[in-house]
Amino acid sequence: MLEILTRIADETGIYSAMNSPWGWPTAESIHFLGLCLLIGTVGVFDLRMLGLGKGINYADLHKLVKFGVAGYFLNVVTGIMFLTSAPDQYIYNPAFQTKILFMLLAGLNMLFFYATTSGQVKSTSAQAIVSIRARGIAVVSLLSWAVIIICGRLITYFRPPYHWCFWC
Repeated sequence: MLEILTRIADETGIYSAMNSPWGWPTAESIHFLGLCLLIGTVGVFDLRMLGLGKGINYADLHKLVKFGVAGYFLNVVTGIMFLTSAPDQYIYNPAFQTKILFMLLAGLNMLFFYATTSGQVKSTSAQAIVSIRARGIAVVSLLSWAVIIICGRLITYFRPPYHWCFWC
């Protein structure tokens, strides 16, 4: 796995770009901007489903989610740049592994929302409370993104020995 990721970084030029004087700082800044877009829209929508901001129309607020998707895309691109530039610092890192696990949970939660609940939420009046299922989805989303953010910060504090990864 390390060899594949290293080869990707070398062949695409990611390694050279990231190890230039401004590579990591630029990628970190873009990653943070993506996070702000993501949490600033998806997080606010989740909080609205939990009852904050009563009077704000769900459908109108949901229109902002496309900015959250753009932020997520920025985070995926920069995250791949981080991972391929220093795969040994990520693959074996328990904070990174936990982050990926909760990203999977957040993704599945989002798919569940759009498959079962989004239409009902968008058609709910601004003064009404959404269903218990919608509120549960919002809680899972907010908790998942909180863990993802915390683990993302903790990645830099773990420089694990390679035996920490039980499946690598």
